[in-house]
Amino acid sequence: MHHMRAQGRVMTALVGSTALVLAVTGTAQAHPAQHGKDLARQTLPAGDGWASEGTGTTGGAAADAEHVYTVTTWEEFRAALAADPGAPRVIRVKGTLDATAAGCSAFEAEGYDFDRYLADYDPAVWGYENTVSGPQEDLRAASAKAQAEAIQAFVPSNTTLVGVGRGAGITGASLQIKGVDNVIVRNLTLEAPLDCFPQWDPTDGESGAWNSEYDGVVVYGSTHVWVDHNTFTDGRYPDSSLPEYYGEIYQQHDGLLDIVRGADLVTASWNVFTEHDKTLMIGNSDSAGAGATDRGKLRVTLHHNLFDKVVERAPRVRFGQVDTYNNHYVVGGPYVYSLGIGAESQLVAEHNSFAVDRSVSPALILKKWKDSPVTTANNYVNGRKTDLLAVHNSEIPEEALRPDAGWTPVLRPRVDHPNVLPLLVRLYAGAGRLR
Repeated sequence: MHHMRAQGRVMTALVGSTALVLAVTGTAQAHPAQHGKDLARQTLPAGDGWASEGTGTTGGAAADAEHVYTVTTWEEFRAALAADPGAPRVIRVKGTLDATAAGCSAFEAEGYDFDRYLADYDPAVWGYENTVSGPQEDLRAASAKAQAEAIQAFVPSNTTLVGVGRGAGITGASLQIKGVDNVIVRNLTLEAPLDCFPQWDPTDGESGAWNSEYDGVVVYGSTHVWVDHNTFTDGRYPDSSLPEYYGEIYQQHDGLLDIVRGADLVTASWNVFTEHDKTLMIGNSDSAGAGATDRGKLRVTLHHNLFDKVVERAPRVRFGQVDTYNNHYVVGGPYVYSLGIGAESQLVAEHNSFAVDRSVSPALILKKWKDSPVTTANNYVNGRKTDLLAVHNSEIPEEALRPDAGWTPVLRPRVDHPNVLPLLVRLYAGAGRLR
């Protein structure tokens, strides 16, 4: 029997047995799944990340019985979101809702022909100097608009979205948390939307690229948002299954979770992000306009999340004060970086663990996009305490980063030892873990 002690908490693993026992003691804050009996009425505990600041995050906890909906289809889900504007609501998702059950052909504008599109904009014919234009591009855009209208769902203020049991989820949809306050999203498996009509841009890079739309969840100009115990995945359509055209992958995925355009006071906890490319972006642009919108906002906490074989953006940060602690990263397969330091970012990355394949240098964990300071402390790579900043600067001196993000996070209800995280998040993170 092995014991691992971490700040008063003891994890006990019964080796050789199917039983794994996790005992959490010596802390006022128990595991989030243990707060309250009614999952639909649970609220973000005080002090749990940036979303607990100020008025806190309660979602639809104040909803009366008439505004507690149980939905089993995508149509029922969107109707529940739109009903009785202004009222607090709880939407309980039962089973899997499919936003694209009718298939991509249901969104095609009359006259759109993908084979014709490929022929018209073949680089051998069109070249690489100009973006695409003409009848087929117009029809592609019209088809994309039809898909957007069908798969986007706008979440109002004072709403809790919660999966019922282990099998609850939404596929092919883009949840838009836009310009609202006080939203909770929990216990859902969210399969990334598949863009049926990516746009070819021959001017993107040296050999052009296919660009897609639709993030799984977008927090856009909203405040007090708690995203907890969800599983974000490409599901049935991993990038490895996507075809190539013009020698480039026909990319049909965008992000899993994006927090952008003045969004603020967000906590993302105990989620699983798995086998995706552009995973989690905080701040969408370096532009002066974005700075005016985002400066002083984009305050986000990420803790106890599992980033399992994601390629990049876990997260990529611009402007915001972002606290990334107690997350576990499994690094292998296609990989670019984990923590992206962008324009005016103030990223604190502490007490995280990384299981890194021997083919990947830990120097790649950090990525410098713009000259901004970063705080890294007490991070562990393959079970050993590792100075991520020193390793990065030593191996990639041309992209040297500066220390000290200039602020100290305090909204942390519990801090676990990094070596506990691989087991802890696999036991408790993701959808289907809450009752």
